[in-house]
Amino acid sequence: MKYTVLRLMAVGLLALLAQACSDGEAPTEVSNNTGEVSPQPFDIRDQLTVYKTPSCGCCGDWVTHVMDSGFNADVVNQDTVAHVKDRFDIPSNARSCHTAVTDSGYVFEGHVPAKYMQAFLSDPPQQAVGLLVPAMPLGSPGMEVDDRFQPYRILQLNKDGTMEIFASVTSYAQQFN
Repeated sequence: MKYTVLRLMAVGLLALLAQACSDGEAPTEVSNNTGEVSPQPFDIRDQLTVYKTPSCGCCGDWVTHVMDSGFNADVVNQDTVAHVKDRFDIPSNARSCHTAVTDSGYVFEGHVPAKYMQAFLSDPPQQAVGLLVPAMPLGSPGMEVDDRFQPYRILQLNKDGTMEIFASVTSYAQQFN
């Protein structure tokens, strides 16, 4: 897992350097109180890699949702995605059908609305790895069925493996900008 995250962070850093060179500005590093360099704020032009099975229609609908919201998404179809979830330490009780990873190494598990991904990525909590929507809540992006909606919580996954509530989604409309 460590190698993959470092590789993803390196790709993100290269993209930032390329953008900074073309803009004529030097990139800035964000340092936290521990002396570690934190990932740069996400640029929606960065790449999102989505790991899913080829036959999952709701995953495809979710990819369409995030792309319609401005994300660049590359889909990697695999026979099984359990190994991807294991690689990114997604707790077994918080797994869903697909896993998305940003170039900078943030993870989004399941049907997280793009609105909340953008909010998270614009100012990532220092201790966070990403956001999770366990299972497949009815009415979440990609899981639309008629007018049916099941309220759900978006969880923040932290570096120490703990989870906390990032947002509670109580209506269909709340998921969108």
